Amino acid sequence: VEKLKDNLWVLKGGGGNTAVFVMANGVLVVDAKNPGWGQPILDQIKMFTNKPITTLINTHTHGDHVSGNVEFPATVDIVTHENTKANMERMVAPSGFPAATGNIFTQNNGRGMPKRTFKDRMTVGSGNDRVELYYFGRAHTNGDAWVVFPSLRLMHAGDSFAGKNVPLLDANNGGSGVQYPDTLMK
Repeated sequence: VEKLKDNLWVLKGGGGNTAVFVMANGVLVVDAKNPGWGQPILDQIKMFTNKPITTLINTHTHGDHVSGNVEFPATVDIVTHENTKANMERMVAPSGFPAATGNIFTQNNGRGMPKRTFKDRMTVGSGNDRVELYYFGRAHTNGDAWVVFPSLRLMHAGDSFAGKNVPLLDANNGGSGVQYPDTLMK
């Protein structure tokens, strides 16, 4: 656990990094890690606050970012880019990885699938609790969401900017090495 601000933490390990943003009336979570990690995320959040989890945003379709969704309460509003939702319905393995053995969402009767999607931009919350979601084009996948916390001057980029290394491309889920630089420029 890394505390970035008084109301924002990053949970590392178990797949992609998970952001936990504590707002006035609830908690917004970004990415839910690998299968079996949903409950540990929920348990960790209880260490920060007793407020309810209201929103879960997935930055893209990969299992290490979305599989924990199925363990979140059904009341949580799950939000993704529209292409990410389509990719989650298929759950095709990323390029260079073994074929998927099944679809975690189908296996859980649709639990954990997004309830809302966006095309280019969406705002969740207002004031200091405002979170802005952006889609700038194909990069790591064809549905990479950039999650901005304006009041904190921070952004969660998922795997579109996973670190100071060679970009990860997943052509099976719409990623594009040709469009990646243009997307980063936007």
